[in-house]
Amino acid sequence: MNSFTAKAVEIIQNIPEGKVMTYGQIARLSGSPRGARQVVRILHSMSQKHKLPWHRVINSQGRIGLREDESFHVQKLSLQAEGIEFIDNDQIDLQRYQYRPGEEE
Repeated sequence: MNSFTAKAVEIIQNIPEGKVMTYGQIARLSGSPRGARQVVRILHSMSQKHKLPWHRVINSQGRIGLREDESFHVQKLSLQAEGIEFIDNDQIDLQRYQYRPGEEE
């Protein structure tokens, strides 16, 4: 596993319940500011193996990136079960729910 992948996996594993991070945010913190698509690949290929909380990763607009109905609903229900509320049925308030490692809550 290369260093970017290892760092991204570690960051994703540490997203607390009830919080979210964006693909781009994880990419930046992993050392590749333009690596958001790589984060998507990591989530797709490694979530099960590393037991990643994939549902806590969303896009920069605060929306679920998945478009497939079933996956969208699984992710949304998982986030709601952790206490995350949606605005207008499909958006998350990043000011309220975005996890920013190293910043005081």
